[in-house]
Amino acid sequence: MSLTAPFKNLCSRFWKCEEGTASLEFVLVFPVFFGFFLATYESGMISARHVMLERGVDIAVRDVRIGRISNPTRDILRARICEVARIIPDCENQLEIETFRRDPRSWVDINPTVQCIDRGKVARPVYNFTNGGNNQLIIIRACARIDPMLPTTGIGRAISDNNANSAAGGSYALVSTAAFVVEPFQNEE
Repeated sequence: MSLTAPFKNLCSRFWKCEEGTASLEFVLVFPVFFGFFLATYESGMISARHVMLERGVDIAVRDVRIGRISNPTRDILRARICEVARIIPDCENQLEIETFRRDPRSWVDINPTVQCIDRGKVARPVYNFTNGGNNQLIIIRACARIDPMLPTTGIGRAISDNNANSAAGGSYALVSTAAFVVEPFQNEE
């Protein structure tokens, strides 16, 4: 009697046995669907945070435009944006704001490089922030640094891997830009 006969018999019984087929399908399919779920959750959180940042910037700009915030500073605007965009974690420390004064009749493009929080530096550099006078066009750009919710899976891992430099620290940047004209009823200072 050779060894191949019992082996063939064992293999034959294994292939004919139908016990555990549901478990096998679950083990093969579950990780794929769970991966889709995690990717959907991560992308949903990114979208929700971006919408809230946009809303926060829009409301802060509206408050400046109608005179509710009469003399905006970086800290006042940051606090107002963070008050509205509560879904952004550690907003006060992770949000950077730039403002640019532009003349619409002789337009000069703003710098396309967005100034975000540099997590690799201890001290914060001073970025461009200018208040406008009556009837001046002001462009405001806000950038929030956010860590992925699930940094070890799917989209979160891709974000962490692509932003591993010291400035980003594994985070991604959400950017919102708005423009407004300072209303003429505000006092000149």
